[in-house]
Amino acid sequence: MPLPPLVPPGPPLEREQVLRYSRHLLLEQLGELGQRRLRAARVLVMGAGGLGSPILHYLAAAGVGHVGIVDDDVVEATNLQRQVLHTTADVGRPKVDSAAEHVRALNDDVAVTRHHLRLDATNAREVIGGYDLVLDGTDNFPTRYLVADVCADLGLPLVWGSILRFDAQVAVFWSRPPRDAGYPAVTLRDLFPAPPPPGATPSCGQAGVLGAMCGQVGSLMAAEAVKLVTGVGEPLLGRVAVLDVLAARWSELPLRPQPRPLVPSSRAELGYDPLGLPVTAHAAAVLAAEPEPAADETGPTLTARDLAARLAARERGDDHFVLLDVREPTERAIVQIPGAVTVPLERLVADPLAAAAVGVEPGTAVVVHCLSGGRSAQAQRILLGAGYTDVTNLDGGVRAWVADVDPSLPVY
Repeated sequence: MPLPPLVPPGPPLEREQVLRYSRHLLLEQLGELGQRRLRAARVLVMGAGGLGSPILHYLAAAGVGHVGIVDDDVVEATNLQRQVLHTTADVGRPKVDSAAEHVRALNDDVAVTRHHLRLDATNAREVIGGYDLVLDGTDNFPTRYLVADVCADLGLPLVWGSILRFDAQVAVFWSRPPRDAGYPAVTLRDLFPAPPPPGATPSCGQAGVLGAMCGQVGSLMAAEAVKLVTGVGEPLLGRVAVLDVLAARWSELPLRPQPRPLVPSSRAELGYDPLGLPVTAHAAAVLAAEPEPAADETGPTLTARDLAARLAARERGDDHFVLLDVREPTERAIVQIPGAVTVPLERLVADPLAAAAVGVEPGTAVVVHCLSGGRSAQAQRILLGAGYTDVTNLDGGVRAWVADVDPSLPVY
């Protein structure tokens, strides 16, 4: 059963627009009126990465009149395996600039607003509130839960997608769908009431992702946006589409509202703590991927050059410590610092004494590292809490080692 169209139609199409969108106009369910609704729509895309790339391509191609792009990152070479909106020439540029340029090159009828910022509690309502619909293709839990909570608060529909390795999920969340439409009022917290503990879920940068799958998932998300704007078809509201790309199989799970507090109606009711984070998103305040520790939680650190000197001293017998790598095995297969033993962070989260299984006893001096220093800072806190007294974190991780000690090694 279709929902009512989200957006009223804009002005009649011009001759060139009739030609450009003729394949839409031939669709009885969409037609000229639906295309005018697309032209009048304001759609916000969270992230110009793996999911944002196909989303932005297809929203622009569909003729969505105004697209907002939120991203604070720059294009890196590792992005190009899946973030097909960007090219080799874009490496080093802000993603919002690259994305806006490529969207306009595809369709100069589309107005693009660039939000080159990190969405947080101080700006989320202002940014999100300017749009009819939000698509979330972000890759970290604090932003996902913040976007979902603000959309629920504002009553805006949210098209949500998640990818990792060879699996994906897509759903539509809407806290206040039109009455009598027959669809449940569901949000992200009905599917996942709270984010996983830090370290429990790896990121794409740790576990990998099949690039082509981003196209499948992002295209489905863009199609859901078109359906919502135009009132065509049955949206994924109250359902979760699940993709297993290795089995070439889509499946579906029902989603119904779970008991929870009423959706707040104001910033005061949403509840902001002294740090400025919404209480509803506070549990997601640490990234599961590469968390940045709070200033008062950091332990001792050393530089990559200091580690190289200590490793040389250890080889001479003048220093005694264990170098502990908390990355995933697939990451170590790409590059590793010589002389390290490994216990993935996920194991340490589950069992803080798992390091003892590889000979790292509580009385041992430990230098811990990961890719860039975030996960190892978390591991440092876990080990200190488990009775280890001498734990130092490698500042900058493997990336610093490659940059400052051995530039011949690859990075990812």
